[in-house]
Amino acid sequence: MGKVILTGDRPTGKLHLGHYVGSLKRRVELQNAGDYDKMFVFIADAQALTDNADNPEKVRQNIIEVALDYLSCGIDPNKCTLFIQSMIPELTELTFYYMNLVTVARLQRNPTVKAEIQMRDFENTLPVGFFCYPISQAADITAFKGTIVPAGEDQEPMLEQTREIVRRFNGIYGDVLVEPEILLPENSVCLRLPGTDGKAKMSKSLGNCIYLSDSPEDLKKKVMGMFTDPGHLKVSDPGKVEGNTVFTYLDAFSKPEHFPAFAPDYASLDEMKDHYRRGGLGDVKVKKLLLAVLEETLAPIRERRKEFEKDIPAVFEILRKGTEEARKTAAQTLSEVRDAMKINYFDDAELIAQQAGKYSGKI
Repeated sequence: MGKVILTGDRPTGKLHLGHYVGSLKRRVELQNAGDYDKMFVFIADAQALTDNADNPEKVRQNIIEVALDYLSCGIDPNKCTLFIQSMIPELTELTFYYMNLVTVARLQRNPTVKAEIQMRDFENTLPVGFFCYPISQAADITAFKGTIVPAGEDQEPMLEQTREIVRRFNGIYGDVLVEPEILLPENSVCLRLPGTDGKAKMSKSLGNCIYLSDSPEDLKKKVMGMFTDPGHLKVSDPGKVEGNTVFTYLDAFSKPEHFPAFAPDYASLDEMKDHYRRGGLGDVKVKKLLLAVLEETLAPIRERRKEFEKDIPAVFEILRKGTEEARKTAAQTLSEVRDAMKINYFDDAELIAQQAGKYSGKI
């Protein structure tokens, strides 16, 4: 069995720094390392529709935004397969079959689902499709025999749900599906990057994101307005580093070489933190360092995006070709699933012969 990476994002807006440190940067590294047999990266538009059914245009318009972000970050269609989820009907069929292997009670216990329902205020208006999206994710992963899924820690309950479905399917029908493992970010700070407002998660719906395509002006506005330590009112006041969003971002993005370049008064981030804790270091100075670090990170991404924006039809052609290739793989898996479930009626010559014999009086 080969090593296969499967990962994707919902097209509900442009991708942000949380996506980048959570999985996107790692995807590019894995793609370029060449240690895996296949890599599939998809735009999860069908999943996005589970809570945007009344606004399909939002999903439709953001297909290209996510594709541009992928390409500008370094996802290479010559090294991995880029595709659109809804264009692979086999995924829908697999989802339907898997629904018979999961109880309502089990879905209700999924902590990621519970958190998402609460965040979207779906307590009394929960769409069935959204409730079942862990099953849809299982179909996405297993259709491509994914062995590795790069994701943040909040997705671990979803991966465990997939593994349960795989084990139950294989236990009933035989060994067809593959259990995936999650690949978490190497930097623990990147497991879940907070929003600019200090809230636990960067989220498009909360409006606390820094987008990969933000202009230098927008980036500066967002960084200079970031949540820090509310008790650090004067430069001379001692400050808290823990829970301070600016320092969390520096933990995620700063490198040793950034200090001689952008903050020569400090030999390292630890030295800057010590100064902030004892007082005498203002928030503005720390934010200016973060701004320089993030601008260095985002400037090349921004420039590559501008190049891809010059030929949008070519970007759609990349997605079309990738989707065609991905569908071949998903169709093969579905064929194996149908064979195992004994619902391959027209292809089962033994069944047809047995039934013919039965009714001809030979059996």
